[in-house]
Amino acid sequence: MTTRRHTDKTGTRDGGRRQALLFATLALPFLIGVYALVLGYWARPQTSGRQLRLDQFLQAVAKNRVGSATILAADDRVIGSYDGGNRYWVDIAGDHESLFARITGALEQGGVPTTIQSQPLKSLVQPVSMLLPMLILADVMVVLALVAKGGAQLGGFGRAGARQVGEGEPTTFADLAGADEAVEELAEIRDYLADPSRFAAMGAAVPKGVLLSGPPGCGKTRLARALAGESAVPFFSISGSDFVEMYVGVGAARIRDLFATAKASAPAIVFIDEIDAVGRARSTSAIGGNDEREATLNQLLVEMDGFAAEAGVVVMAATNRPDILDAALLRPGRFDRRITLDPPDLKGRAAILAIHAGGKPLADDVDLPAIARQTAGFSGADLANVVNEAALLATRRSAAVIEAADFGEAVERVVAGPQRRSRILSSADKRRVAFHEAGHAVVAASQPGSSQVAKVSLVARGHGQGSMTSSGEGDRILATRSELYDRIAILLAGRAAEELVLGQPSTGSNDDLAKATELARRMITECGMSEDLGPLAFTPAATEDLGRGWSESTAAKIDTETQRIVRDAWTAANSVLLANRAVLTALAEELIMTETLEGERLAAMLRQVAPPRQVAPPADIRLWDETPVPTVLAALAS
Repeated sequence: MTTRRHTDKTGTRDGGRRQALLFATLALPFLIGVYALVLGYWARPQTSGRQLRLDQFLQAVAKNRVGSATILAADDRVIGSYDGGNRYWVDIAGDHESLFARITGALEQGGVPTTIQSQPLKSLVQPVSMLLPMLILADVMVVLALVAKGGAQLGGFGRAGARQVGEGEPTTFADLAGADEAVEELAEIRDYLADPSRFAAMGAAVPKGVLLSGPPGCGKTRLARALAGESAVPFFSISGSDFVEMYVGVGAARIRDLFATAKASAPAIVFIDEIDAVGRARSTSAIGGNDEREATLNQLLVEMDGFAAEAGVVVMAATNRPDILDAALLRPGRFDRRITLDPPDLKGRAAILAIHAGGKPLADDVDLPAIARQTAGFSGADLANVVNEAALLATRRSAAVIEAADFGEAVERVVAGPQRRSRILSSADKRRVAFHEAGHAVVAASQPGSSQVAKVSLVARGHGQGSMTSSGEGDRILATRSELYDRIAILLAGRAAEELVLGQPSTGSNDDLAKATELARRMITECGMSEDLGPLAFTPAATEDLGRGWSESTAAKIDTETQRIVRDAWTAANSVLLANRAVLTALAEELIMTETLEGERLAAMLRQVAPPRQVAPPADIRLWDETPVPTVLAALAS
């Protein structure tokens, strides 16, 4: 019954808007026609007969040829009859007083019967001709406002415009995968909306607000839709940017309208997507638009805190930046429950791939768990894109089923972009790219515990001239300092191979250098992995309360440590390539001939790579006085 009442209210609003739009559209040609009528007929004097010049008229009066005269005050004309019934008219526009006196004097002297018509309706021509253009312009603005999406209702700026999810094919928890903990938390909300008395009997209050946070593509919005489909209650969805307006007070009015609609439809769910657009932390000085945004946030805080336990309205919000939300918005009583969504693990990726691949014709060689192992770090949206790209590739081949090769190509397309086979390399460039990619593969294969090199190719993708694809054994959440050193060494291996074999590097290493430098700097500033600076964080978030970042001397040390890490990794990569010069050359020559190496052929060549004596610097942690930790432990034990 509640849902029907809200639907009827929404339908009434839409019907009123359509009627207003129809009326305003029909009024526009009517107003234009009236304006043309006023200017073309009513404003112009309507007189018949022969036009006489003023001197001709005065001569005719003097010779008693004029039988009658009527002075039209508004038209500035004299009309009448002369020479036995012929009609005439005379234009007397100009100096009214002198002409009027001269004409009336001549008529009086000639004994001509004279009348004066004041023409009161003619006096309305000027104000009407000024008013009608304004009415036409206002009608055009009304039509545009009614047609526009943001101005669907005249005077409706204060309405939230929340969209209610329809009754089509709703998304349910069964359509989700890789977010089992989040589903478990939201199932409690669903149960409360279905049977609030069960919670009331235990004296338990359901969370008033649920905040979904996580990187893009992890399924925050889809999770909210699934809760709506499971709960079978009115679900109102709106974006945080919909509350932001240039007019003061509009955002707060839309907040009030949204929650008033939700309360009228209770039990209901309100979902605010990208809430950081309106819920960003308030500043000490509010100027211009910030003042309006903070007024909107204040109204949101009041509405959320004002809900009674029996209101039956649950607020859900999603954001990629929970760290910038206002503290008052996150306190208990508003967003009581926070659910963090991360990229799915191996099991979750396999389940997500199975959901998106359901109903699609798959070949027998398609191994979804194997594809899940190749897509570590992919979000749910990325995996959906992989399945769709594979289906498109199969369709492009006019195949009946989607094969494993389609999925492999789809993964590479999502990571690096489509192949650019039209880019033909010269023999010199092809040789350089081959040694560059072979250098990456050799150093990667030499690292203990690193990801397995799955494919090396000279086919250009995106902005890169070649690519090396690796497949890990499992998901890694943490990385040690030695492993990060190894990653930097792999990034620098391509440039090192070019310089070792061809004598000098090329511009093809720009992206590798940028990534290596960024990783080295983050090791120092975020992870505290500097031997000189120690376990300290040098990020703006960690030092913003101090009013400044760090000193110039500390910045110089960060630069020095970054250079040292990159230099050590560069030395390690060179040592590996020197020790495996034969494997490097053989792999590059094979790439020049085949352009792509993968599978057992690649694995057999990389098994010949000799492990380095020492790729990463010693990982021995030191105290502030540079005393090794084992030495300190031995001293304590004695």
